[in-house]
Amino acid sequence: MSEEKNDITRRRALKVIAVGVGTATALPVLGQEHAHHGQAAKPAAAKTAAAPAKLKFFNAQQMALITTISDLIIPTDDHSPGAKAAEVPAFIDLMVSESPEETKVLWRDGLAGIDKMSTEKFSGNFSAAKPEQQVALLTEISKDERNPKTVEEKFFRAIKNLTIDGYYTSEIGIHKDLQYKGNTYVKEFKGCTHPEHQT
Repeated sequence: MSEEKNDITRRRALKVIAVGVGTATALPVLGQEHAHHGQAAKPAAAKTAAAPAKLKFFNAQQMALITTISDLIIPTDDHSPGAKAAEVPAFIDLMVSESPEETKVLWRDGLAGIDKMSTEKFSGNFSAAKPEQQVALLTEISKDERNPKTVEEKFFRAIKNLTIDGYYTSEIGIHKDLQYKGNTYVKEFKGCTHPEHQT
């Protein structure tokens, strides 16, 4: 099977998984401003023109690692931008900051474990490794994804799930990748047109 075919299959698989993942879609939209009756909503551009969002849980080095990994899970391709462009790392930072302590410990230990593995294998932390080395390491820790045992394996499953949640609940994931156009009005439902099914 060619590398190109594997990539296409992977992206399709992520879409299928995303449809079944309801974690993020069940959560309220946090930090979104709504206009009250008689008031105009503040323009989004004015809000984003300010300073970058303040980190809620991770430090800058951890966020750089999360950004690298999430963008390897859902990279930019000729169809749509990747996880970084969809602001998935900020979504992950928010979600983990609101999680139980057990989850926070997993993320801290997992990130440290990934850097330790990278240093042992490639003589440098994960962010400094070559792209092919990064992919090889992630491939190794994803082998037992259905039944993770090590901290790194459990962490990979956690970051993959939150990357998918964040991406497919973002504007980029919904409109550019899935190409969702919104609800459309249907004048009539014609039903089955096969002659043998007509009564």
